[in-house]
Amino acid sequence: MSTPARVIPLKPVAADGRTPLLTPRLKIHPRSTSGRYTRWRWALVWLTQAVFYGLPWLPWNGRPAVLFSLETQRFYLFDLVLVPQDMVFLSGLLVFSALLLFFVTALAGRLWCGFACPQTVYTEMFIWLEARFEGDRAARQRLDAAPWGAAKLARRGGKHLAWTALSLWTGISFVAWFTPMRELLPALLAGTAGWYAFWALVYGGFTYLNAGQLREQVCRHMCPYARFQGSMLDPDSHIVGYDRQRGEPRGHHARGENAAARGQGACVDCTLCMQVCPAGIDIRAGLQSECISCGVCVDACDAVMDKLGDARGLIRFDSQRRFDGQPAPARRWRVPVYGALLLGVGSALAAGLVMRSPLRVDLMRDRGVMAREAEPGWVENVYRVRLTNASEHAWRLQARVQGLDGAEVLGAGAIELAPAGEHTLPLSVRAPVLADGERVRTIRLVFEPAEGSAGPRVEEASTFLMPR
Repeated sequence: MSTPARVIPLKPVAADGRTPLLTPRLKIHPRSTSGRYTRWRWALVWLTQAVFYGLPWLPWNGRPAVLFSLETQRFYLFDLVLVPQDMVFLSGLLVFSALLLFFVTALAGRLWCGFACPQTVYTEMFIWLEARFEGDRAARQRLDAAPWGAAKLARRGGKHLAWTALSLWTGISFVAWFTPMRELLPALLAGTAGWYAFWALVYGGFTYLNAGQLREQVCRHMCPYARFQGSMLDPDSHIVGYDRQRGEPRGHHARGENAAARGQGACVDCTLCMQVCPAGIDIRAGLQSECISCGVCVDACDAVMDKLGDARGLIRFDSQRRFDGQPAPARRWRVPVYGALLLGVGSALAAGLVMRSPLRVDLMRDRGVMAREAEPGWVENVYRVRLTNASEHAWRLQARVQGLDGAEVLGAGAIELAPAGEHTLPLSVRAPVLADGERVRTIRLVFEPAEGSAGPRVEEASTFLMPR
């Protein structure tokens, strides 16, 4: 069994060697960079936000393609309609997501945090807007130190106005997942949106606070993932790390110069890896709980190595075992276990959705009338039936009885069921008295398309009681 990877917490230390309980926050201004991981991060920003902002506008069957309608208790996912009885699929999806997180973390560390987490994505967008108004890292630092004046007020004001606009639109887009956007916008403009306006402001406010003000503090102090990532990693998980064997001892050297002949490592101590880090850590100190595996320090270091004519990979995604120069183990137990569980839960979810009936029947006996003698030789039982249409097609259904000779359904006729609708009705079943004196008989109520119509067929078991 492999041991977890070592995670070094980032803790400030006072001059006397003690760790203070409370320390002031140092504002982090990450330097912009370019490279393959930066491009991947921005590709994920565009992809996730195209989904988040775009789906509420995508029409589908006269409604948004994805709509979580809490008022009607219906979740619409393109052609799929989920009803409250489908909560088991939500539970399965949560289990699948947790296993996927464990699987990816065991393989490659905190890729979710670095590339697709909403906190990371929106922080990246807010930093991009900040750079448009205040400039790159050095310019923002100078602006922080500068006294307040018209220029500083204009730059800061413009930035906060842009942040506010993006936050408000984010809050509106979030609410549009629960009510159609084409109804929400006119209601907001008319001042009649009510609670929808409240939640748009709340979500927009938290977006502004988390991505604009707190930033790395959310990952450092509020997100539990950073706290337990050490138990999910092992020495063979791919993490962002610094190759100490190659980089140490650090020292400045020119392009083409043989650093090894001077007793120096490949690291020139340029500190670019620290300047581009959105968490403000020094990856050369080892894996730290604040590291979100975004890879921007890899891009910055690779660019420096290219300029020096040296090989890339001084900082890279690799396993701790390889950084330590140790051979890889013959087997890793947790990756195949997570993979097998992930495959099992995913297959069960897919099979459940494929075999799921779009018609749900809840059959309950009427406790007030268990059994009554309708006329000599005949017995009547009363049931309450709730039919739920989990599709966007209207159906005409009829009911009949199986499992009891001579039994018939009284007065039901054709049952009209609206698209994504629900209908509750009483249902009476009449049958002749059993000659053998049997008191209870198991029956099946069948709901099927009425003559000349199409639709699903569902059977529901119940009991038919004879009077004493």
